[in-house]
Order: sequence, then C-alpha cells, then structure tokens
Amino acid sequence: QVETLKAKLLEQAQEISRLRSELGGTDAEKHRDLLAAENERLRQEMKACEGELRELRRQQQAPCRDCAHLQENAGLQERLSQLQREAEEMRAKLAELDLEVQQKTNRLAEVELRLKDSLAERAEEEERLSRRLRDSQETIASLKSQPQQIKYIIKTVEVESAKAKQALCESQSRNQYLQEQVGMQRQVLKEMEQQLQSSQKTAAQLRAQIMMYEAELERAHGQMLEEMQAMEEEKNRAIEEAFSRAQVEMKAVHENLAGVRTNLLTLQPALRTLTHDYNSLKRQVRDFPLLLQETLRSARAEIGQAIEEVHSTNRELLRKYRRELQLRKKCHNELVRLKGNIRVFGRVRPITKEDGEGPEAANALTFDADDDAVLHLLHKGKQVSFELDKVFPPQASQEEVFQEVQALVTSCIDGYNVCIFAYGQTGAGKTYTMEGTAANPGINQRALQLLFSEVRSKAADWDYAISVSAAEIYNEALRDLLGKEPQEKLEIKLCPDGSGQLYVPGLTEFRVQSVEDINKVFEFGHVNRATECTNLNEHSSRSHALLIVTVRGLDRSTGLRTTGKLNLVDLAGSERVGRSGAEGSRLREAQHINKSLSALGDVIYALRSRQGHVPFRNSKLTYLLQDSLSGDSKTLMMVQVSPAEKNTSETLCSLKFAERVRSVELGPVSRKAELASWPSQEQLEVTEGPPGDSPGTAAPSGRGHASPSPGQLSGRAASIRRKLQTSG
Repeated sequence: QVETLKAKLLEQAQEISRLRSELGGTDAEKHRDLLAAENERLRQEMKACEGELRELRRQQQAPCRDCAHLQENAGLQERLSQLQREAEEMRAKLAELDLEVQQKTNRLAEVELRLKDSLAERAEEEERLSRRLRDSQETIASLKSQPQQIKYIIKTVEVESAKAKQALCESQSRNQYLQEQVGMQRQVLKEMEQQLQSSQKTAAQLRAQIMMYEAELERAHGQMLEEMQAMEEEKNRAIEEAFSRAQVEMKAVHENLAGVRTNLLTLQPALRTLTHDYNSLKRQVRDFPLLLQETLRSARAEIGQAIEEVHSTNRELLRKYRRELQLRKKCHNELVRLKGNIRVFGRVRPITKEDGEGPEAANALTFDADDDAVLHLLHKGKQVSFELDKVFPPQASQEEVFQEVQALVTSCIDGYNVCIFAYGQTGAGKTYTMEGTAANPGINQRALQLLFSEVRSKAADWDYAISVSAAEIYNEALRDLLGKEPQEKLEIKLCPDGSGQLYVPGLTEFRVQSVEDINKVFEFGHVNRATECTNLNEHSSRSHALLIVTVRGLDRSTGLRTTGKLNLVDLAGSERVGRSGAEGSRLREAQHINKSLSALGDVIYALRSRQGHVPFRNSKLTYLLQDSLSGDSKTLMMVQVSPAEKNTSETLCSLKFAERVRSVELGPVSRKAELASWPSQEQLEVTEGPPGDSPGTAAPSGRGHASPSPGQLSGRAASIRRKLQTSG
C-alpha cells in the first residue's frame, strides 16, 4: 500500500508538471504579449490612417473650397469620424481584454503557488511515511533475528501494523484531499482555457472588424482620390470657361469704353454748364441758413407779440370775468338778503381711514375751478351738478368756514335773529363743523369769541349781556343739557307777552362773560349729550343739539335796546338702518331722527311751495326752529357731505335737499330794537349769585328762555352754577 501511495504521488506530480508546462503562466504571458503587440500594431495603423485622412482633408480644403462636391466630402468626413469612434471603441475593448488577461495571469500565479504548497506538503508526507516504513522494516528485521519471542513479536507487529494502518488511512485521506485539490485546479484551468479561447475569439473578431474598417478606409480613400481628381478636372474646365468668358467681356468693355470716351468728348460743354449751375446753387444753399434764420427770427417775434397780445387779452378778460363774478355773487347775496332766502353752504369732508380702501373709497365729488359755488357728483356713472351759495373743499380750514358766516354772527349784536344749522348724513362732519376740537374749535366757540370781541369794541357806547342755553331733542323729547336733571322733558310754548315768539319754560340760561365761561358751559353740555357708536360713525350724535345765544344790548347815549338771538343747531345725522346696523335703542333713536328730519323736509317743501299751512308742529325740531324758518331770522344751512363712492346715494339726497332749501324765500328780516330808559347796567344783567361769588364766575341768568322777566334763581340752576364754579 505504501508503494501504491508513492506511485500515485509520482503520477500526480507528473500530471501537475504537465499541466504547468501546457497552461502555465508563461504561455498566458506570451499570449498577452502577442495581444499587446497586435494592439500596438493596430494603433500604429490607426495613426497612419489618421495622418492620411488629415492629409486628404488638407488637400480637399485647399483646392475645393467652393466645389460642388463639398457635401459628399462632408459625408465622407462624417463616415471617417464614425470609423474613428468605432476604432476608439475597439481600443477600449482591447484595453478590457488586456485587463482580463492580466487578471487571468494573476489567477494562474496564485494556482501555481497553491500547487507548489501542495507538492511541498506531499513531499513532507512522503518523507514521513518513508521514515515510518524504514522504522517498520528495521523492527521486522530485529524480530526475525529473535525467533523465541514470536508470540510477543507477532503481537508487537500487530500493534505496529495497527499504527501503520492508521497512518495508511491518514495518508489515504490526505491523498484523497490532494486529489480533490488537483481536480479543482484542473477545473479552474479548464475555465481559464475557456476564457482564453473566448478572448482569442473576441480578438479575432476585433481583428476582422479592424480589417473591414481598413478595407472601408481604403475604399473611402480611393473614392476620395477619384472625386478629388474629378473635381480637379472640373475646376480646370471651369477656369478655362471663365477665362474665355472674361476675354469676351473684356472685349465688350473695351468697346464700351471707347464709346464712353467719345460721349465724354461731346458732354464736356454740358458739364461746364452744369458745373456753373451747381456752383450758383451751392452759393444759394450756403446763404440759405442765414435767410432761414432771419425769416424764423422775424416769424418768432411776430408770433410772440401775437401770443403776448392774446395773453394780455385773456388776463384782462379773466379779470373782468372774475370781477363780474364777484359782482354777480354780491348782487345775488343782496337779492337773497332782500328776499330772505335761506343761504346754503356746502362742505365736503376729506376721505378718512373709516371709508376703507378700494373702489368704494374713491372720490366721487369734483369742484368747479372758476365757480366756488358749483359742485359735481358722479352717481351711477352720471355726473350731477349742484349750485349752492358756497362750497368748501376738503382742504378748507375751520377759520375759512367761519369767515363766511361771521357776518351773520355779528348781525346778532345788531338785534337780528340768526340761525345756523348743520345738515347731512351721519359721519359727514356736522359736529366737527359746529363744535370742532379743543385745538381747532368750530362755529359755536368761534361765534361766541367773535361776539365777545365785538362787545369789547363797542363797550364805549353800548352795554351788552350774553347768555347761553343748550338743549337737545332726543327721541322727540326736549332736554336741558345744562340742567340739574338732563333727563327731564321740557315743552315749547308761546311767550305770554303776545309777541308770538316761542320759549321753553325751565330751560337753563347762563350768563357768560369770557371764553373760560364758554368752555365750562360747552364741557358740561357735552357730558350730557347722547352719542353712541354705529357702523357708520364711532361717535354718532343720537340727538339734535341746539346752542341758543341771546345778546341783549343797550345804547347808553340813545337808550336804544336790542335783542338778538343766535341759534346754532347740530342736527343728528340721517342714516339708513341697514347700513348703520342700529338695533334696539339705537334703532328707536334712528327712527326718531329720520322722522324729525322728514318733518323738516315737509316744512321746507311747504315754505318753498308757499302753502298756507306749514306743519311746524309735526316735530319738536321744526317747532323749535319755527322762529328761524318763518321769516323773522337770517338762516344759514351748512350741508355736510361725504366724498366716498359708497356714500353717493346719501350725498345725492343731501345735495338735493340743500337745493330745495336754497330756493325757499322767508321774506325780509326785521330787527328787534326799541327805545327804553334803563337806569343802570344792573337792570340789563340778570341777578348775580351770593355776595361771596367772584365776579368772573359764570352764573345762571334765569329759568326761562325768552321769558318776559328773569325772576329768581331756582335751586337747580344754583347747583349747576356751583358745579361750574367747582370745575373752574
């Protein structure tokens, strides 16, 4: 068995050496070198082809720049570039094959190393087995020399034979393992042979393709040479034809040149004439700018003089027009005064943030640049014009507004009854016009300041007493704003002296002597007035406010006594319930406000149409304004309008009502004056307070408004006076 194992080991070693000689790493390296040489040869051939192509391209570009075969040449160049790309792809494939051959070479080197290791291990195993075999032989020989110990030797041999059997088994298993390794190596070698064969086939295919490309390049090169030769022949033929045509044309040109020379000889006199004409025209053209400048200068002077004359004429006409306009306005005002018409002023408030943004907040009102009494309203796409006595734009100040009404205010000192009331929708600025703010007061406070100024200017000849009352009409109930109980309802009655005038019993009347007194009265009245917040106005007046100023005067030299009354009315704003969002008590207030304003409209309609009966008693408002609307008063209505697009309906109604009011004639106004003998100033003044009161304190002058005798102070008026003194 040991000999058999040795023989098998020798056979395996021979097989390994044979395989190494047949498919060793040297053959793969040789094959790789062959492929590399083939690749290098192909590269050189490709470079040579490229050089030939470049040479052909240069030859083609030089003589055939404008040749008719340029497109075909471009196609061949494109084909050549395609072949070059394919050659590049072949180069890439060859590089991949080189890499694959290198990998296979590395794998063969690894297999060789593994085979060397296996052979070394087999040699060691053989040497070990040979040593054991020699030991066994020596033992057998020694046993043969000792026959008397056969039994024991046999046993010993048997024991040694068991060990040998075990070693034999181990060597057999080791041999089987080595055989398996050799089988695996053979399988790997077969796979590598197959891969090598496939790479050889791929290389053969690549060589065939390269040969095909070379043949195609040669064919293309031959075609290009043929085409270039044909183009060269065609070029020569075209050159000969062009040369012959040029010779014919040159002959014709020479003939034409001879004819032109003869024509030039005949045209020289005409040319001299044309030159002379040209020089004269040139001189005229040179002198033309000067003539043109002179003409333009004179024309500009004439036009400027005409324009200046037109401007002077226009200025004169405009001056005359404005003068006539002022005279017309003055005559109109005088006519209005004589007729007793109600004068109507319009005031447009500016756009505010409460109006919002967008189309609804756009300005719908425009003004006439030449007439300050005309106002234009754009309503539903149509322009409606209104003519009033005066229109104040949004930028008009409180001072400008008061300058137009101060003549009416001063006539109160002369003994006339004057009424100024503000009308318009809620949020249009009525309260601002009448009352204003502390920094910018309205008509009320400015009127009283003007009265004080006029009184001081006439103090040398006249003695005046000014008293103030404040009331409101809230839900058709007349309330005293300066009384101790503002919620108490008052009634309007006729004076018992038979004068036919109206007065309000119980209405508190305060004597004022300075601006401080006025501020105290106004502050106390504002506290009691009804104002609430609605959707249309954050501080909406919910009542009609009346400030009644009575001026009594005495001329010390003649004994003439005058009594004038100034009614300053801030009407509550007309509103649509749907827009204002009024509910509950606000709704009831709005209904009463609209009812009283409707009654005012009925009174205006009756006065305008000269009806026999005027419904003054349909409302507390119209009943209280009866003296101002019945022809015994100078009356001015200040209509307040909003310029916002969303309020055009209310603005239209207000302006239409203003035009109707403007057409009402109340008749001439009478002056309240009579001769009387007043022993002292104290009879003019109403009873003062207790002896301890200071002289400048505002004191109530009586309980009745326009009553025949002031009487004694009531307890309520005294308490109000104490409040005013405390506030002072």
